[in-house]
Amino acid sequence: MSSRPTRLVAAAACLTLAACANPNAEIGSQIDEGGFGTPTLNNTLVQTGEISATVSLAQRFAREVPSTINFAFNQSTLSAEARAALDVQARFIKQFPELRFSVFGHTDLVGSAAYNQRLGRARANRAVNYLVSQGVDRRQLQALVSLGETQPLIVTEGREMRNRRTVTEVSGFIETDPIKLNGKYAAVINREFVEGASYEIRFEKTESAGGDGG
Repeated sequence: MSSRPTRLVAAAACLTLAACANPNAEIGSQIDEGGFGTPTLNNTLVQTGEISATVSLAQRFAREVPSTINFAFNQSTLSAEARAALDVQARFIKQFPELRFSVFGHTDLVGSAAYNQRLGRARANRAVNYLVSQGVDRRQLQALVSLGETQPLIVTEGREMRNRRTVTEVSGFIETDPIKLNGKYAAVINREFVEGASYEIRFEKTESAGGDGG
């Protein structure tokens, strides 16, 4: 005889005992392994449009703004070129005070991992502090460190300026629930739509007027 009925009875008994052990527990709580609500949360974010808006704004930031700045060897000092790029970042970020941004500091592969971690952190903090000095709300910024050894653009043991960098990225909304934004979430979406429409109009006028040599 198959043992399947026995196993089903045993499983039912276990669930019954679990429910009796905590009569105030919600139905189904005994099968919650800790991530039970994650799919629901993700579905909520998709349905409200928050994920798509974050992705859209992240793509726009990467397309329109120089998101990467570079550093001299063993330095966290901002060059004139780096400050100019951060100025552009600051103007974009101030347009969207509801967004949160992460700044990742990187190093090249020269030096110890511990030293490079400190250097990467210093570079990220320097970029964040400069953005704040340009009027960006510090609450929008999070300085993170990612060592050059783990995410180099160019894999080389020597000095490589392209690896000595900070990268700024859109990481989400300050409030994770759009409803808590008190209407600001809708304003962000509307602002994105208006900016996109304005760009299309400007582009069409440029095309009709003719470009280089037109």
